[in-house]
Amino acid sequence: MVEIQIKYGDSEIPYEIPEKNLWEIVKTKNEPVGVSDEPREIERAIRNPIGSPRLAEIVKAGATVVITQDDHTRGTPGYLMIPPLLNTLNAAEISDENITLIFACGTHRAVKREEQKKLVGEEVLERIKCVSHDCDAPDLVKMGTTSRKTEVKINKIAAHADCIITTGKVGYHYYAGFTGGRKGILPGISGRSTINQNHAFLIDDEAVTGKLLDNPIHEDMVEGAKMTKARFMLNIVQNTKKKLLRAFAGDLYSAHPEAAQYNDSLYRVKVKGLADIVLVGAGYPKDIDLYQAYKAIDNAQMIVRPGGVIVAALECREGHGHQVFHGWARKYRTYEELEAQVKSNFVMGGHKAYYIAKVLQKAKIILVSKMTPKEVKDIFQLEPVRSVDDGMEMAHAEVGRDAKVTFIPNGTITLPAL
Repeated sequence: MVEIQIKYGDSEIPYEIPEKNLWEIVKTKNEPVGVSDEPREIERAIRNPIGSPRLAEIVKAGATVVITQDDHTRGTPGYLMIPPLLNTLNAAEISDENITLIFACGTHRAVKREEQKKLVGEEVLERIKCVSHDCDAPDLVKMGTTSRKTEVKINKIAAHADCIITTGKVGYHYYAGFTGGRKGILPGISGRSTINQNHAFLIDDEAVTGKLLDNPIHEDMVEGAKMTKARFMLNIVQNTKKKLLRAFAGDLYSAHPEAAQYNDSLYRVKVKGLADIVLVGAGYPKDIDLYQAYKAIDNAQMIVRPGGVIVAALECREGHGHQVFHGWARKYRTYEELEAQVKSNFVMGGHKAYYIAKVLQKAKIILVSKMTPKEVKDIFQLEPVRSVDDGMEMAHAEVGRDAKVTFIPNGTITLPAL
Protein backbone atom coordinates (compact mmCIF):
# COMPACT_ATOMS: atom_id res chain seq x y z
CA MET A 1 0.00 0.00 0.00
CA VAL A 2 1.11 3.55 -0.74
CA GLU A 3 -0.04 6.16 1.77
CA ILE A 4 -0.94 9.57 0.39
CA GLN A 5 -2.18 12.82 1.91
CA ILE A 6 -5.09 14.58 0.18
CA LYS A 7 -5.45 18.31 0.77
CA TYR A 8 -9.01 19.03 1.90
CA GLY A 9 -9.99 22.42 3.32
CA ASP A 10 -7.47 23.33 6.01
CA SER A 11 -6.53 19.71 6.68
CA GLU A 12 -5.25 16.61 4.91
CA ILE A 13 -6.98 13.26 4.50
CA PRO A 14 -4.75 10.18 4.73
CA TYR A 15 -5.53 7.42 2.24
CA GLU A 16 -3.84 4.23 1.10
CA ILE A 17 -3.74 3.12 -2.54
CA PRO A 18 -2.72 -0.46 -3.39
CA GLU A 19 0.60 -0.49 -5.23
CA LYS A 20 -0.90 -2.52 -8.06
CA ASN A 21 -3.44 0.26 -8.70
CA LEU A 22 -1.31 3.37 -8.26
CA TRP A 23 -0.21 4.33 -11.74
CA GLU A 24 1.38 7.66 -10.92
CA ILE A 25 1.37 10.72 -8.69
CA VAL A 26 1.33 13.94 -10.69
CA LYS A 27 3.78 16.33 -9.09
CA THR A 28 6.69 18.44 -10.19
CA LYS A 29 10.13 16.91 -9.85
CA ASN A 30 12.65 18.78 -7.69
CA GLU A 31 10.22 21.51 -6.69
CA PRO A 32 12.08 24.54 -5.27
CA VAL A 33 11.70 24.97 -1.52
CA GLY A 34 11.24 28.73 -1.72
CA VAL A 35 13.45 31.72 -1.05
CA SER A 36 14.99 32.07 2.40
CA ASP A 37 14.04 35.75 2.73
CA GLU A 38 10.64 36.52 1.20
CA PRO A 39 10.56 40.30 1.91
CA ARG A 40 14.00 40.61 0.34
CA GLU A 41 12.80 38.85 -2.84
CA ILE A 42 9.84 41.22 -3.08
CA GLU A 43 12.16 44.21 -2.67
CA ARG A 44 14.51 42.80 -5.32
CA ALA A 45 11.68 42.57 -7.84
CA ILE A 46 10.42 46.10 -7.14
CA ARG A 47 13.95 47.52 -7.50
CA ASN A 48 14.60 45.60 -10.72
CA PRO A 49 11.43 45.93 -12.81
CA ILE A 50 10.97 44.03 -16.07
CA GLY A 51 10.29 46.17 -19.12
CA SER A 52 9.68 49.43 -17.27
CA PRO A 53 11.35 52.19 -15.26
CA ARG A 54 11.33 51.86 -11.49
CA LEU A 55 8.05 52.60 -9.75
CA ALA A 56 9.38 55.85 -8.27
CA GLU A 57 10.08 57.07 -11.81
CA ILE A 58 6.59 56.20 -13.05
CA VAL A 59 4.56 58.07 -10.44
CA LYS A 60 4.72 61.78 -9.74
CA ALA A 61 4.72 63.40 -6.32
CA GLY A 62 1.20 63.83 -5.03
CA ALA A 63 -0.33 61.39 -7.52
CA THR A 64 -3.33 59.23 -6.66
CA VAL A 65 -2.63 55.51 -6.81
CA VAL A 66 -4.79 52.39 -6.77
CA ILE A 67 -3.35 49.00 -5.85
CA THR A 68 -5.39 45.92 -6.74
CA GLN A 69 -5.26 42.87 -4.46
CA ASP A 70 -6.65 39.38 -5.08
CA ASP A 71 -9.75 38.51 -3.06
CA HIS A 72 -10.43 35.78 -0.50
CA THR A 73 -10.68 33.02 -3.12
CA ARG A 74 -6.99 33.27 -4.01
CA GLY A 75 -5.11 33.57 -0.73
CA THR A 76 -2.48 35.88 -2.26
CA PRO A 77 -0.22 37.22 0.53
CA GLY A 78 -0.83 40.94 0.25
CA TYR A 79 0.70 41.36 3.71
CA LEU A 80 3.99 40.50 2.02
CA MET A 81 3.55 42.56 -1.15
CA ILE A 82 1.63 45.71 -0.24
CA PRO A 83 3.84 47.26 2.52
CA PRO A 84 6.98 47.52 0.32
CA LEU A 85 4.87 49.06 -2.44
CA LEU A 86 3.51 51.61 0.02
CA ASN A 87 6.99 52.41 1.28
CA THR A 88 8.23 52.86 -2.28
CA LEU A 89 5.33 55.20 -3.04
CA ASN A 90 5.90 57.15 0.17
CA ALA A 91 9.54 57.63 -0.81
CA ALA A 92 8.28 59.04 -4.12
CA GLU A 93 6.27 61.67 -2.18
CA ILE A 94 2.91 59.93 -2.42
CA SER A 95 1.19 59.85 0.94
CA ASP A 96 -0.91 56.99 2.26
CA GLU A 97 -3.95 59.28 1.98
CA ASN A 98 -3.50 59.23 -1.81
CA ILE A 99 -3.44 55.43 -2.04
CA THR A 100 -6.46 53.11 -2.23
CA LEU A 101 -6.34 49.33 -2.20
CA ILE A 102 -9.14 47.63 -4.12
CA PHE A 103 -9.85 43.96 -3.53
CA ALA A 104 -10.26 42.73 -7.10
CA CYS A 105 -13.38 40.65 -6.54
CA GLY A 106 -14.60 40.43 -10.13
CA THR A 107 -18.09 38.97 -9.77
CA HIS A 108 -17.32 37.43 -6.36
CA ARG A 109 -18.79 38.69 -3.09
CA ALA A 110 -17.12 41.43 -1.09
CA VAL A 111 -14.16 40.49 1.11
CA LYS A 112 -15.10 40.31 4.79
CA ARG A 113 -13.14 42.30 7.37
CA GLU A 114 -11.46 39.23 8.87
CA GLU A 115 -10.56 38.03 5.38
CA GLN A 116 -9.08 41.43 4.58
CA LYS A 117 -6.96 41.23 7.70
CA LYS A 118 -5.72 37.77 6.74
CA LEU A 119 -4.92 38.87 3.19
CA VAL A 120 -3.15 42.19 3.73
CA GLY A 121 -2.56 42.52 7.47
CA GLU A 122 -3.74 45.00 10.07
CA GLU A 123 -0.97 47.48 9.22
CA VAL A 124 -2.20 47.94 5.64
CA LEU A 125 -5.84 48.21 6.72
CA GLU A 126 -4.88 51.00 9.12
CA ARG A 127 -2.54 52.82 6.72
CA ILE A 128 -4.66 53.14 3.58
CA LYS A 129 -8.25 53.00 2.40
CA CYS A 130 -9.24 49.44 1.47
CA VAL A 131 -12.45 48.61 -0.42
CA SER A 132 -13.97 45.63 -2.21
CA HIS A 133 -14.82 46.07 -5.88
CA ASP A 134 -18.52 45.84 -6.75
CA CYS A 135 -19.07 44.75 -10.35
CA ASP A 136 -22.68 45.99 -10.18
CA ALA A 137 -21.88 49.48 -8.87
CA PRO A 138 -23.87 52.21 -10.67
CA ASP A 139 -20.84 54.48 -11.09
CA LEU A 140 -18.53 52.26 -13.15
CA VAL A 141 -16.58 54.22 -15.76
CA LYS A 142 -16.38 53.18 -19.41
CA MET A 143 -12.80 53.18 -20.71
CA GLY A 144 -13.43 52.03 -24.27
CA THR A 145 -14.29 49.02 -26.42
CA THR A 146 -11.86 46.26 -27.41
CA SER A 147 -11.43 44.93 -30.94
CA ARG A 148 -13.59 41.98 -29.89
CA LYS A 149 -16.41 44.38 -28.91
CA THR A 150 -15.99 44.09 -25.14
CA GLU A 151 -17.12 47.34 -23.49
CA VAL A 152 -14.58 47.96 -20.77
CA LYS A 153 -16.06 49.48 -17.62
CA ILE A 154 -14.03 49.61 -14.42
CA ASN A 155 -14.20 50.73 -10.81
CA LYS A 156 -14.65 54.50 -10.49
CA ILE A 157 -11.78 54.96 -8.04
CA ALA A 158 -9.38 53.13 -10.37
CA ALA A 159 -10.65 54.98 -13.43
CA HIS A 160 -9.87 58.35 -11.84
CA ALA A 161 -6.51 57.36 -10.34
CA ASP A 162 -3.24 58.59 -11.83
CA CYS A 163 -1.69 55.13 -11.61
CA ILE A 164 -2.89 51.56 -11.05
CA ILE A 165 -0.57 48.91 -9.63
CA THR A 166 -1.79 45.33 -9.99
CA THR A 167 -0.66 42.64 -7.57
CA GLY A 168 -1.39 38.95 -7.75
CA LYS A 169 -0.29 35.35 -7.81
CA VAL A 170 0.51 33.59 -11.07
CA GLY A 171 -0.73 30.06 -11.65
CA TYR A 172 -2.77 28.13 -14.16
CA HIS A 173 -6.26 29.20 -15.17
CA TYR A 174 -8.59 26.94 -17.10
CA TYR A 175 -9.63 29.42 -19.78
CA ALA A 176 -7.53 32.58 -19.27
CA GLY A 177 -4.38 30.46 -19.47
CA PHE A 178 -2.80 31.88 -16.32
CA THR A 179 -3.88 33.95 -13.34
CA GLY A 180 -2.22 37.23 -12.39
CA GLY A 181 -1.21 40.19 -14.51
CA ARG A 182 -4.08 41.68 -16.48
CA LYS A 183 -6.64 39.78 -14.39
CA GLY A 184 -6.13 42.43 -11.72
CA ILE A 185 -8.05 44.72 -14.09
CA LEU A 186 -10.30 42.38 -16.05
CA PRO A 187 -12.11 40.69 -14.39
CA GLY A 188 -10.72 42.04 -11.08
CA ILE A 189 -12.11 45.59 -11.05
CA SER A 190 -14.38 45.44 -14.10
CA GLY A 191 -18.15 45.60 -14.45
CA ARG A 192 -20.31 42.51 -14.69
CA SER A 193 -21.23 43.16 -18.33
CA THR A 194 -17.55 43.60 -19.21
CA ILE A 195 -16.68 40.31 -17.53
CA ASN A 196 -19.57 38.52 -19.24
CA GLN A 197 -18.52 39.79 -22.66
CA ASN A 198 -14.89 38.81 -22.12
CA HIS A 199 -15.58 35.40 -20.63
CA ALA A 200 -18.00 34.48 -23.43
CA PHE A 201 -14.90 33.63 -25.49
CA LEU A 202 -14.27 30.61 -23.27
CA ILE A 203 -15.93 28.35 -25.86
CA ASP A 204 -12.99 29.06 -28.18
CA ASP A 205 -10.61 26.12 -28.58
CA GLU A 206 -7.63 28.37 -27.77
CA ALA A 207 -9.05 29.44 -24.39
CA VAL A 208 -7.41 26.69 -22.35
CA THR A 209 -5.19 26.14 -19.34
CA GLY A 210 -1.58 27.23 -19.66
CA LYS A 211 -1.96 29.09 -22.96
CA LEU A 212 -1.57 32.82 -23.61
CA LEU A 213 -0.66 32.97 -27.30
CA ASP A 214 -3.79 33.30 -29.45
CA ASN A 215 -6.01 32.88 -26.38
CA PRO A 216 -8.92 35.27 -27.09
CA ILE A 217 -9.81 35.75 -23.42
CA HIS A 218 -6.24 36.66 -22.49
CA GLU A 219 -5.83 38.96 -25.49
CA ASP A 220 -9.13 40.69 -24.76
CA MET A 221 -8.11 41.14 -21.12
CA VAL A 222 -4.83 42.70 -22.21
CA GLU A 223 -6.63 45.11 -24.54
CA GLY A 224 -8.94 46.11 -21.72
CA ALA A 225 -6.12 46.62 -19.25
CA LYS A 226 -4.25 48.83 -21.72
CA MET A 227 -7.19 51.25 -21.70
CA THR A 228 -6.57 51.94 -18.02
CA LYS A 229 -3.77 53.57 -16.01
CA ALA A 230 -2.27 50.16 -15.15
CA ARG A 231 1.39 51.19 -15.05
CA PHE A 232 3.11 48.67 -12.79
CA MET A 233 2.70 45.05 -11.70
CA LEU A 234 3.91 42.96 -8.77
CA ASN A 235 3.14 39.24 -9.08
CA ILE A 236 4.53 36.18 -7.34
CA VAL A 237 4.87 32.47 -8.00
CA GLN A 238 4.53 30.16 -5.00
CA ASN A 239 5.23 26.46 -4.60
CA THR A 240 2.67 23.86 -3.50
CA LYS A 241 3.47 24.66 0.14
CA LYS A 242 2.63 28.34 -0.49
CA LYS A 243 6.27 29.39 -0.16
CA LEU A 244 7.50 32.24 -2.36
CA LEU A 245 9.65 31.08 -5.26
CA ARG A 246 10.07 34.27 -7.25
CA ALA A 247 8.59 37.75 -7.56
CA PHE A 248 8.06 39.58 -10.84
CA ALA A 249 7.56 43.34 -11.09
CA GLY A 250 7.45 45.94 -13.81
CA ASP A 251 5.50 46.42 -17.01
CA LEU A 252 2.25 44.46 -16.89
CA TYR A 253 2.63 43.22 -20.44
CA SER A 254 6.29 42.17 -20.12
CA ALA A 255 6.57 40.90 -16.55
CA HIS A 256 3.42 38.78 -16.52
CA PRO A 257 4.38 36.56 -19.49
CA GLU A 258 7.76 35.96 -17.82
CA ALA A 259 6.03 34.93 -14.59
CA ALA A 260 3.69 32.62 -16.53
CA GLN A 261 6.61 31.02 -18.35
CA TYR A 262 8.43 30.45 -15.06
CA ASN A 263 5.35 28.86 -13.48
CA ASP A 264 4.89 26.66 -16.54
CA SER A 265 8.48 25.46 -16.39
CA LEU A 266 7.83 24.12 -12.88
CA TYR A 267 4.26 22.87 -12.83
CA ARG A 268 3.46 21.47 -16.26
CA VAL A 269 4.05 17.77 -15.62
CA LYS A 270 4.26 15.06 -18.28
CA VAL A 271 2.11 12.02 -17.44
CA LYS A 272 2.14 8.41 -18.68
CA GLY A 273 -1.31 8.55 -20.19
CA LEU A 274 -5.02 8.40 -19.38
CA ALA A 275 -6.03 6.77 -16.08
CA ASP A 276 -9.16 4.82 -15.19
CA ILE A 277 -9.53 6.80 -11.96
CA VAL A 278 -8.12 10.23 -11.16
CA LEU A 279 -8.10 11.21 -7.48
CA VAL A 280 -7.64 14.93 -6.92
CA GLY A 281 -7.49 17.37 -4.00
CA ALA A 282 -6.86 21.10 -3.70
CA GLY A 283 -7.13 22.50 -0.16
CA TYR A 284 -8.36 25.88 1.11
CA PRO A 285 -8.98 28.43 -0.35
CA LYS A 286 -8.92 26.60 -3.68
CA ASP A 287 -11.81 24.39 -2.54
CA ILE A 288 -13.76 27.10 -0.70
CA ASP A 289 -16.81 26.34 -2.87
CA LEU A 290 -17.68 24.23 -5.90
CA TYR A 291 -17.46 27.25 -8.19
CA GLN A 292 -13.78 27.76 -7.34
CA ALA A 293 -12.94 24.09 -6.82
CA TYR A 294 -13.99 23.18 -10.36
CA LYS A 295 -10.46 24.10 -11.47
CA ALA A 296 -9.19 20.89 -9.85
CA ILE A 297 -11.84 18.87 -11.67
CA ASP A 298 -10.82 20.51 -14.93
CA ASN A 299 -7.20 19.48 -14.51
CA ALA A 300 -8.26 15.95 -13.55
CA GLN A 301 -10.44 15.54 -16.63
CA MET A 302 -7.42 16.08 -18.86
CA ILE A 303 -5.97 12.70 -17.87
CA VAL A 304 -8.98 10.48 -17.17
CA ARG A 305 -9.98 8.06 -19.91
CA PRO A 306 -13.41 8.26 -21.55
CA GLY A 307 -15.74 6.28 -19.31
CA GLY A 308 -13.42 6.72 -16.34
CA VAL A 309 -14.03 8.27 -12.93
CA ILE A 310 -12.83 11.44 -11.19
CA VAL A 311 -12.87 11.32 -7.38
CA ALA A 312 -12.64 14.94 -6.25
CA ALA A 313 -11.98 15.63 -2.56
CA LEU A 314 -13.07 19.28 -2.37
CA GLU A 315 -14.43 20.62 0.92
CA CYS A 316 -16.73 23.34 -0.49
CA ARG A 317 -17.36 24.86 2.94
CA GLU A 318 -19.32 27.71 1.32
CA GLY A 319 -21.44 25.41 -0.83
CA HIS A 320 -21.89 25.95 -4.54
CA GLY A 321 -20.49 29.51 -4.42
CA HIS A 322 -22.42 31.25 -7.20
CA GLN A 323 -26.16 31.74 -7.72
CA VAL A 324 -26.04 31.81 -11.52
CA PHE A 325 -23.93 28.65 -11.52
CA HIS A 326 -26.53 26.98 -9.31
CA GLY A 327 -29.44 28.35 -11.32
CA TRP A 328 -28.12 27.18 -14.68
CA ALA A 329 -27.28 23.72 -13.31
CA ARG A 330 -30.82 23.44 -11.98
CA LYS A 331 -32.55 24.76 -15.10
CA TYR A 332 -30.52 23.29 -17.95
CA ARG A 333 -30.12 19.56 -17.49
CA THR A 334 -28.15 18.51 -20.55
CA TYR A 335 -24.80 19.44 -22.04
CA GLU A 336 -26.52 20.45 -25.27
CA GLU A 337 -28.82 22.90 -23.46
CA LEU A 338 -25.93 24.45 -21.56
CA GLU A 339 -23.76 24.75 -24.65
CA ALA A 340 -26.58 26.54 -26.47
CA GLN A 341 -27.01 28.97 -23.56
CA VAL A 342 -23.28 29.72 -23.34
CA LYS A 343 -23.22 30.52 -27.05
CA SER A 344 -26.42 32.57 -27.20
CA ASN A 345 -26.90 34.07 -23.74
CA PHE A 346 -23.61 34.03 -21.82
CA VAL A 347 -23.89 34.99 -18.15
CA MET A 348 -20.93 34.82 -15.79
CA GLY A 349 -21.37 31.83 -13.51
CA GLY A 350 -23.42 29.79 -15.94
CA HIS A 351 -20.25 28.80 -17.75
CA LYS A 352 -19.20 26.66 -14.79
CA ALA A 353 -22.35 24.55 -15.13
CA TYR A 354 -21.45 24.14 -18.80
CA TYR A 355 -17.93 23.00 -17.95
CA ILE A 356 -19.16 20.41 -15.45
CA ALA A 357 -21.68 19.07 -17.97
CA LYS A 358 -18.90 18.85 -20.54
CA VAL A 359 -16.72 16.78 -18.20
CA LEU A 360 -19.68 14.51 -17.43
CA GLN A 361 -19.83 13.70 -21.13
CA LYS A 362 -16.46 12.02 -20.63
CA ALA A 363 -16.34 10.70 -17.07
CA LYS A 364 -18.28 10.22 -13.84
CA ILE A 365 -17.48 12.73 -11.09
CA ILE A 366 -17.63 11.61 -7.46
CA LEU A 367 -17.50 14.52 -5.02
CA VAL A 368 -16.26 14.29 -1.43
CA SER A 369 -17.47 17.53 0.15
CA LYS A 370 -19.50 19.23 2.87
CA MET A 371 -22.29 20.08 0.45
CA THR A 372 -25.64 18.40 0.93
CA PRO A 373 -25.90 15.14 -1.02
CA LYS A 374 -29.23 16.27 -2.45
CA GLU A 375 -27.70 19.42 -3.97
CA VAL A 376 -24.67 17.58 -5.31
CA LYS A 377 -26.81 14.88 -6.93
CA ASP A 378 -30.02 16.66 -7.91
CA ILE A 379 -28.62 20.02 -9.00
CA PHE A 380 -25.10 19.33 -10.26
CA GLN A 381 -25.56 15.66 -11.26
CA LEU A 382 -22.42 14.57 -9.42
CA GLU A 383 -22.14 11.53 -7.14
CA PRO A 384 -22.02 12.67 -3.48
CA VAL A 385 -20.00 10.77 -0.86
CA ARG A 386 -18.77 11.72 2.60
CA SER A 387 -15.31 10.10 2.52
CA VAL A 388 -12.50 9.33 0.13
CA ASP A 389 -12.87 5.65 1.06
CA ASP A 390 -16.49 5.69 -0.08
CA GLY A 391 -15.58 7.60 -3.22
CA MET A 392 -12.81 5.23 -4.24
CA GLU A 393 -14.99 2.21 -3.47
CA MET A 394 -17.67 3.62 -5.78
CA ALA A 395 -15.06 4.35 -8.45
CA HIS A 396 -13.65 0.82 -8.38
CA ALA A 397 -17.16 -0.60 -8.56
CA GLU A 398 -17.58 1.43 -11.74
CA VAL A 399 -14.31 0.62 -13.55
CA GLY A 400 -12.96 -2.48 -11.83
CA ARG A 401 -10.59 -3.56 -9.07
CA ASP A 402 -7.59 -3.49 -11.37
CA ALA A 403 -8.17 0.14 -12.36
CA LYS A 404 -5.16 2.38 -12.93
CA VAL A 405 -5.28 5.26 -10.42
CA THR A 406 -3.56 8.62 -10.88
CA PHE A 407 -3.36 11.02 -7.94
CA ILE A 408 -3.04 14.80 -8.33
CA PRO A 409 -2.13 16.24 -4.89
CA ASN A 410 -2.38 19.89 -5.96
CA GLY A 411 -5.26 19.91 -8.38
CA THR A 412 -5.29 23.62 -9.14
CA ILE A 413 -1.52 24.16 -9.21
CA THR A 414 -0.12 21.25 -11.23
CA LEU A 415 -1.03 20.92 -14.91
CA PRO A 416 -0.89 17.33 -16.19
CA ALA A 417 0.24 17.10 -19.79
CA LEU A 418 -0.01 14.10 -22.11
